Amino acid sequence: MPNMSLKKNPMPAQEPEVRAHNFKEVALGYTAEQAIDEANRCLNCKNPVCVKGCPVNVPIPQFIKKVQEGDFEGAYQVISLTSSLPAVCGRVCPQETQCEAKCIRGIKDEPVGIGRLERFVADYHNEHATDAPVKPESNGHKVAVVGSGPAGLTCAGDLAKKGYDVTVFEAFHLAGGVLVYGIPEFRLPKAIVQKEVDTLKALGVKVETNMVIGKTVTIDELMEEFGFEAVFVGSGAGLPRFMRIPGESLRGVYSANEFLTRNNLMKAYKDDATTPILRAKKVAVVGGGNVAMDAARTALRLGADEVSIVYRRSLEELPARAEEVEHAMEEGIQFRLLNNPVEILGYNNPEDKRDPKNGTVVGMKCIKMELGEPDASGRRSPVEVPGSEFVMDVDCVIMSIGTSPNPLIKDTTAGLEVNRWGGIIVTEETGATTKPGVYAGGDAVTGAATVILAMGAGKTAAAAIDKQIMGE
Repeated sequence: MPNMSLKKNPMPAQEPEVRAHNFKEVALGYTAEQAIDEANRCLNCKNPVCVKGCPVNVPIPQFIKKVQEGDFEGAYQVISLTSSLPAVCGRVCPQETQCEAKCIRGIKDEPVGIGRLERFVADYHNEHATDAPVKPESNGHKVAVVGSGPAGLTCAGDLAKKGYDVTVFEAFHLAGGVLVYGIPEFRLPKAIVQKEVDTLKALGVKVETNMVIGKTVTIDELMEEFGFEAVFVGSGAGLPRFMRIPGESLRGVYSANEFLTRNNLMKAYKDDATTPILRAKKVAVVGGGNVAMDAARTALRLGADEVSIVYRRSLEELPARAEEVEHAMEEGIQFRLLNNPVEILGYNNPEDKRDPKNGTVVGMKCIKMELGEPDASGRRSPVEVPGSEFVMDVDCVIMSIGTSPNPLIKDTTAGLEVNRWGGIIVTEETGATTKPGVYAGGDAVTGAATVILAMGAGKTAAAAIDKQIMGE
């Protein structure tokens, strides 16, 4: 029976007052009955425009049809035709601006919960599947992948399925890239990421950790001395940006990248952790993207009494996923919109003989903003309101205003050109860089973006590498 309900089946979740004090996953996932009921909201359109909204072209109507029939493993196999990380995508992709934004049901009511169904299907497979993936027959060709984030893992998976001998080089001690160090446990459990990595290893992908490409070995050496016929660079954008305002060198000022890495990868939230992290009481997070939401909600779970998002535009311009904003608000995060920091204030104990610039955060001076005319991107530009300065009482400031690619690979690779922001220059249709045999994609090219866009770039590059090596 078609389900003509105007709204999605709600996602079961921990209660806000409970989840704000633990790092367990917030969303609990659909039951089988809820998944089938939600799948029955799909109209099985003859022209499935939802697929056009997916950067990796998941056959959405086909996998939803399998869910309708109760064939959950079959649905997983359909998704796996184009996606190497379905359990990840079902949790962190911005479906509301991609596949679900194209859903016909969304014209008059809520779109089909495609992301929620993808998550259910992937979780069902991970819980029930017993057969290991079949390792394809080798085609005798070697490819290196730099970085084990979503772009790198996707590229590696697609090439491994074609029989390539793929080695992934990861700078950290654990594979997963931003999925491991950037996204908190309460949004994406690390066991889920490890499961996806293990699936790729079963396909024959080798993962070498603690390998800083550009230091341990260069891309030129990988190709000239180790026999890799092509290299894909998916090294991400791990270099944090700051506002260059007074006080950013004070103790208690973090980049969101450092704050989340200490907590997510190094497990600083545990009582017996050896990695230090400031358990502040009044925290300001500057920025309005998904990373800002992650940092704010993490600070709350670390014991902060008050956490504020400070963003220079209004709620309508906030770039974070709607679900993340909703969850943050439910948990008590304050949104100080149309405000912008101009100085971080510090204090040094009189007995402390160090440079006052190395003092401790005691406040943040902000100025109120108002929206003026649209800028080049169409967003209304924020304009300062003269004489509106005020001071926020905070003891920790987390800067979440974006990241840039680390210049290490560029500086150690002959013939690799980058743009003025440090992003590797590529041919959009193939991911080919200015250095023959080297491809790139994800945040290393675009700067900080979404997981699914990085996956799409990895998929594009894998197809181009295959054509190059096979001489097509």
